[in-house]
Amino acid sequence: MEDLKISVDKGIQKIIFNRPKKKNAITSEMYKKITEALNSAAVDDSIIMTVLTGEGDFYSSGNDVMEYISYSPDEYSDFSNFIIEASEVLKNFVSAFIDYPKILVALVNGPAIGIAATTLGLCDIVFASHKAYFSTPFTELGLTAEGCSSFTFPRLLGPRKATEMLYFNHKMCAEEAETLGFVTKVIQHDRLHETVWPILFRYVSLPRESLLSVKHLVRSVDRNALHLANVAECRELEQRWQSEEFMNALQRFLTKSKL
Repeated sequence: MEDLKISVDKGIQKIIFNRPKKKNAITSEMYKKITEALNSAAVDDSIIMTVLTGEGDFYSSGNDVMEYISYSPDEYSDFSNFIIEASEVLKNFVSAFIDYPKILVALVNGPAIGIAATTLGLCDIVFASHKAYFSTPFTELGLTAEGCSSFTFPRLLGPRKATEMLYFNHKMCAEEAETLGFVTKVIQHDRLHETVWPILFRYVSLPRESLLSVKHLVRSVDRNALHLANVAECRELEQRWQSEEFMNALQRFLTKSKL
């Protein structure tokens, strides 16, 4: 799939968002392909770690909203079916992050927006370029929290900063993200890959069963709560996607993008 590059090297599966001209916006087919890649790697004994990163200047600008413009409330039946399918695709995508039993790493080479930012809360390690920033502009778009951020953000960022991010569209720079513990380490952009990859290959050289056992213990406590959050968020998004607020916000976004 041209929009994604997926490869495996020495126990590490690499998934690269490969739509640099579209700021690596994620399409429904990309959601499905990433879900498939994570679920497949979960049962592949040769893979110990999956690393997500982006091609070009962006990690990912999140969901490709252009997929919505071919639908309208005037075609409610078709649009409703589209919404149900989109919700299921999103739920399965986030579930693949929640249930992934191997080490999950994000190498954030640039801005991470929407679902690209929220799923970072489900990763074990997050390295970020100093040029990265993190944004969840849900209310600005007439939407609501996704990617289990209603659960993970208050825990990672504290309730006040999570409120600022999820309610009021705060854009968090890389340094602030590191200070708050959202990011493991911030690295100079031009040294990002040369710094991170030797660290990751050292990590996968650790005793495999011990490494994955520790992850299981750490993550199992919250797994049920994360799945409940994922289901609740997707149900709420189904309502938001069909709302007048979202339609108006989408129109404003499209008008602004043409200017």
